[in-house]
Amino acid sequence: MTHPPALVVREISRTEHLAAIAQRPAVSFLQTPAWGAVKRDWRSQSLGWFDGDTLVGIGLVLYRKLPRIRRSLAYLPEGPAIDWDSAAKAGDVNRWLDPLVDHVKAQGAFGVRMGPPVIARRWNNATVKAALADAEVERLDDVPADETFATASSIADQLTAAGWRPPDTADGFGAGQPQYVFQLPLNGSTDDVLKGFNQLWRRNVKKADKAGVTVRLGTADDLAAFHELYTETAKRDGFTPRPISYFHGMWEAMTAEAPERLRLYLAEHEGDLVAATTMVRVGEHAWYSYGASSTAKREVRGSNAVQWRMIQDAIADGCRIYDLRGITDTLSENDPHVGLIRFKLGTGGHAVEYLGEWDLPISRVLYSAFDLYMKRRS
Repeated sequence: MTHPPALVVREISRTEHLAAIAQRPAVSFLQTPAWGAVKRDWRSQSLGWFDGDTLVGIGLVLYRKLPRIRRSLAYLPEGPAIDWDSAAKAGDVNRWLDPLVDHVKAQGAFGVRMGPPVIARRWNNATVKAALADAEVERLDDVPADETFATASSIADQLTAAGWRPPDTADGFGAGQPQYVFQLPLNGSTDDVLKGFNQLWRRNVKKADKAGVTVRLGTADDLAAFHELYTETAKRDGFTPRPISYFHGMWEAMTAEAPERLRLYLAEHEGDLVAATTMVRVGEHAWYSYGASSTAKREVRGSNAVQWRMIQDAIADGCRIYDLRGITDTLSENDPHVGLIRFKLGTGGHAVEYLGEWDLPISRVLYSAFDLYMKRRS
């Protein structure tokens, strides 16, 4: 039996990384060189998988040092961007991941965390809607999926056999990237997508237009107004806001990489800022990233107006997916996150579960110490 040649992982330049991204329909924005610049508390490195001289995969790895120790956790959020399908079919995930582990170990990593961009299950809009209406159903995980993907189960089995394991997470979004997200396929025209909205969403879009809400693209000069509204939203909804310096860094890094990588949208009514959002795009995939809305003038439906503008722009840009990002799998009416699920459900999209994040301890002692450190910080 002839075995495929071994793959080699080595550092690549920013230019090589961006050129490889441009050859793919999409990769996660968390796997772009710009994201390494955004995460200033981490050291970043662009990696390439080589089959001989051919670049066949890419990844952004972030290194986070353990306090007082010259060792790091290596983290690939929503990555790497490798051929997961072929790895699943051939049963050779180790061919792709072993050279990654060897590389980061040589860089001083005591453990690796990654989030394979592999979809495990998908629930149609009607399925989620019916589950929300059923008082007996409390979690999305308990609802039979409309689609289940064999690639994900094969990858999970191979990872488990190789010693990888899902990190410990609490209910909700956990410490890493969301495993459950809500996505809107952008099939057809803007009229087709609008027809897929539920009645309340269509009515709110029309209400915003009739009320005179306008949506414009912002610049770096508008970040202060966005952040003020975002801070108001955080206080109202009970989460800790990021400082404005984070958004300035995000704007600088991402727009320098590509003008379309990050956009700021501002919904205004009679001179008042009523909603503001950011949208990220890589290739055919657009993500709703951050959002804010005013407590006043809720009746003019600025949040619906700004989302509709982002969706229209994503369609015009040739995107195939508009990603509304994370949801929890909780469907209980007693959970504060259920309102967010209902809002996203109104777009006509569907719920998606990714394979999630996986850890490989290289040094179990240091990995356990880092895990304890992060739990104490949170």
